[in-house]
Amino acid sequence: MALPAARLRPAWIERLSGPWWALAPALSIAVVIGAIEISPSSADALTYIALACVPPLAAYALGALTRIRLNPPSTRVETYPRRDLAWLAPISVTTALFALAWIWPHSLIGEAASTALSGLACVTLGWLLVCGVPARWLRLGVYAMALIDTVYVSSDLLQRPNAVLNAAAPAAGLPRLQAVHFGSALMGFGDLFIAALVGCLLAADGRRRDRDGPESPRPPGWRGSVDRQLLGAVLVAVLALAFDLLFFAVDELPSTVPVAIALALVQWKWPTADRAPSPPRSP
Repeated sequence: MALPAARLRPAWIERLSGPWWALAPALSIAVVIGAIEISPSSADALTYIALACVPPLAAYALGALTRIRLNPPSTRVETYPRRDLAWLAPISVTTALFALAWIWPHSLIGEAASTALSGLACVTLGWLLVCGVPARWLRLGVYAMALIDTVYVSSDLLQRPNAVLNAAAPAAGLPRLQAVHFGSALMGFGDLFIAALVGCLLAADGRRRDRDGPESPRPPGWRGSVDRQLLGAVLVAVLALAFDLLFFAVDELPSTVPVAIALALVQWKWPTADRAPSPPRSP
């Protein structure tokens, strides 16, 4: 949640933007669970989709969308070879993480690398949604996702499809990037996605800059977005740790709930964020 940074909205996304994309977070649970219930073999397809899409999405997040940006914008005219190597660092880091996840899939090192790849990919997906959906609708989408997740877990509709999805694995021992495995803990891809999405929302809410202004390391509103994201990250950590005490009574919990509650609390503290402009569009 603290990792995303506000960036210019790509011009091409204007053609695809609309409030209906706010349904994507909730549908990401309902559609996946429904597909696995109807055809368990769809879990195998999902693991290959994640294997193909997560690494490039993670590399893009490292190079363009995070606060620890490995591909910083240049402040002067560079020669062609320098521009050509601009993405070498994020691609190298992504490749190293993928290698660790492949070589040591059942160790904490490999699982941490796999989790990092999935989390970074979620930052890219979250920022694309933030660029294409009005913030107020996207916040409702986050709350709807947490509500659906809670209904599925409390009614025991999530356990069997989740077990099938978590067990699916690509050939040759390649990393399982469609879910999060860390020690004895298991989470769905959507649990990371909702946290990254809220981080992107808070980054965009805190941004205050002229639409046609030049890119700068700390644009107006930079401090506001950092404050929102740090508060949100702390709230998620505290709420999740408290929420996990319920594991003494149950075996599965909706991990989306602490994130949704944290978003509501941040919005309560900064209610004017509802009127924050959408991310500026790049030419």
